[in-house]
Amino acid sequence: MKIGIIDVGGGLRDIYGAGVFDRLMDDGVKLDYCLGVSAGSANIASYLAGQRGRNYRFYIEYSGRKEYISTGNIAKKGAMLDLHYIYGTLSNSDGEDPLDYDALMNNPAEFVVVATDATTGAIRYFTKADIARDDYRVLMASSALPVVTRFEKVGSSVFTDGGVGEPIPLERAFADGCDKVILLLTTPDAPMQAKRRDKVGSVVLRRSNPAVAELLRVRHEVYNHQRALAHKLADEGKVLIVAPDHTCGIKTLTNDTDALQRLYEKGYEDGAKITAYVRGVRA
Repeated sequence: MKIGIIDVGGGLRDIYGAGVFDRLMDDGVKLDYCLGVSAGSANIASYLAGQRGRNYRFYIEYSGRKEYISTGNIAKKGAMLDLHYIYGTLSNSDGEDPLDYDALMNNPAEFVVVATDATTGAIRYFTKADIARDDYRVLMASSALPVVTRFEKVGSSVFTDGGVGEPIPLERAFADGCDKVILLLTTPDAPMQAKRRDKVGSVVLRRSNPAVAELLRVRHEVYNHQRALAHKLADEGKVLIVAPDHTCGIKTLTNDTDALQRLYEKGYEDGAKITAYVRGVRA
């Protein structure tokens, strides 16, 4: 029985996922397949490396640093968010909070990271084979939010956020052989409305990156289609959907420590549902 999990990301809202994965580590739950979208890829990397509490520090402490998020970064670095600070300066082996690369690589679980080709709009699925020590550009590529971050080059291609083209990649998880999939959302389980941020991004990128602009324009439609598939598969007993009942006011880039703490605690509590589900399936 191959059990997988998908963390769909959501910027700072995915501290909810950080809480979930800390609970899974506390409960000793090991999954066979992990698929990360955007910030979800970073959550999963720490989970597979066995670094409990590491994601929490990135959301609660490091997100408040001007080196990561600030308007000053626009002039200095060309974008408001500097993903190289998070996934390079802090995460490299000589950084303040390094990712345990060896533990990540030695974990037998499959690790898949979704990114969107910023030129063609095609979906790219990276694996552990695409990650090297102190080279976490795959995580940067998956997390490169349009407009507020710079696109990330991996190999000969340039990528933007995985959630732009593939917000809920359930079909990939089942194609990779999963029998059961846990779908970890970071907003209450409801249809997505067209977002203002996506509309603005679509207009801003219309000329420079038309493929990304079009994906942003229809992103809510793709999300709703994939969410409907998730509910169909949940009714068939193949998917467990786990989502917060409230986001505590946290949006993609909301840096409110108290609210982030509350959302983390919601994730930690809801992680118990996954523990019970996995143990029940494997019993």
